[in-house]
Amino acid sequence: MAEQTLKDKIPPHNEEAETATLGAMLLDPDAISEVIRYLRPDDFFKNAHKRVYQAILDLFNRGDAIDLITLTEELKTKNMLEGAGGATYLAELSSRVPTSANVEYYAKIVQECSIRRKLARVASEIIATSFEESRDVRMIIEEAEQGIFKLTEMQSSSNYFAAKDLVPKTIEAIERGYHTKESYTGIPSGFDVLDELTSGFQKSEFIVVGARPSVGKTAFALSMAANISMRQKRAVGFFTLEMSGMALIQRLLSSEARLNARKLRSGLLRPADFHSITEAAGKIYEAELYIEDSPNLKLLDLRALARRMKLQQDVDIIFIDYISLIQAENMELPRHEQIAEISRSLKALARELEIPVVALSQVKRETEGKRPALADLRESGSIEQDADVVIFLHRERQSDKKSDEMGNEVVTELIIAKQRNGPVGTRHVAFIPDYTRFEALANEPVM
Repeated sequence: MAEQTLKDKIPPHNEEAETATLGAMLLDPDAISEVIRYLRPDDFFKNAHKRVYQAILDLFNRGDAIDLITLTEELKTKNMLEGAGGATYLAELSSRVPTSANVEYYAKIVQECSIRRKLARVASEIIATSFEESRDVRMIIEEAEQGIFKLTEMQSSSNYFAAKDLVPKTIEAIERGYHTKESYTGIPSGFDVLDELTSGFQKSEFIVVGARPSVGKTAFALSMAANISMRQKRAVGFFTLEMSGMALIQRLLSSEARLNARKLRSGLLRPADFHSITEAAGKIYEAELYIEDSPNLKLLDLRALARRMKLQQDVDIIFIDYISLIQAENMELPRHEQIAEISRSLKALARELEIPVVALSQVKRETEGKRPALADLRESGSIEQDADVVIFLHRERQSDKKSDEMGNEVVTELIIAKQRNGPVGTRHVAFIPDYTRFEALANEPVM
């Protein structure tokens, strides 16, 4: 009964707003630039209006004059004049609206109705698939979320702005730093040797951390995430595509409790160790650290989940481990094009959410024994182009680990190979293999 009622309903639309939008565009061609920020031909409900709008766009893209005469001729050429309502209807469009002053308002009404129709369509598809018993319920939920979050992108429109509009906010940030004497303008990683070069990870930055396998990319990212969530009390999102959430928590427990990771996994513990584990577990429990461990995560799903983390938990930074494990939307593309698509999308995500996005990346195995360079980022040159900051982890040779006098710390180079808005350089940190943990080196002063 409910399904029949839904089918009987007329889809949301506003014919007056559609005609007013098209009429304003004919009345004032300058209004076209305003409308195309919001609308595509399919956003119009009436087929005649879709054809008229498409014809206007075609004239606009060719740089031709746009008025009643040229529009009529364009539709005639395409044998679409009658389908667009005819010459009389076109004349009525331009006469129905006295001014183009409110065209943006009309366009937004048309856009909102379009979103409502698409939302109804998605809802109908969800209802239909939920009755298909052969379908995996998790796949149905995933498709439903994907359909809903696609609609959120329709509501965004690009705007340019005057430089003067940004001046007050910029001065305010400078003054805040002056009065509070804050050393860093972004989110500190917790490693002073890195933060003094970057001033912390900045809003909307796309940061790439690269290294060969087994150098410690995940451990370094997790050490930064722990510093930010546990010691700075900020909300952190962590996408782990390589290991499970439980394995990640085991690493955190090993790091925070300073217990051998292998012994922790195998249960070879002393009774006294449980006090350290309990303390570490308490820190993790109180931290605003949100973990997503779905394997084979598609790019669109990752973006949707990241938006949800930002919306629901207001995360300050997101870590992704790692780029090559994200599935591109078009798996038929060559691999380097898939990685380029992923890289561009992660950069756009950082800008959209206005938070730093830190993604891990493999470097080519041919770099074994030598310092990695930007060209060594694996599978695509787009990563180095898209990244605002590129940090490499490097040790001279895996078999020649430099240890301090305690024999436990492994000196690792932090190579800031690219920084769009700051200096580059090399610093050093300590890797403690037993705890899969990175720490500051006591003998390297912050410059």
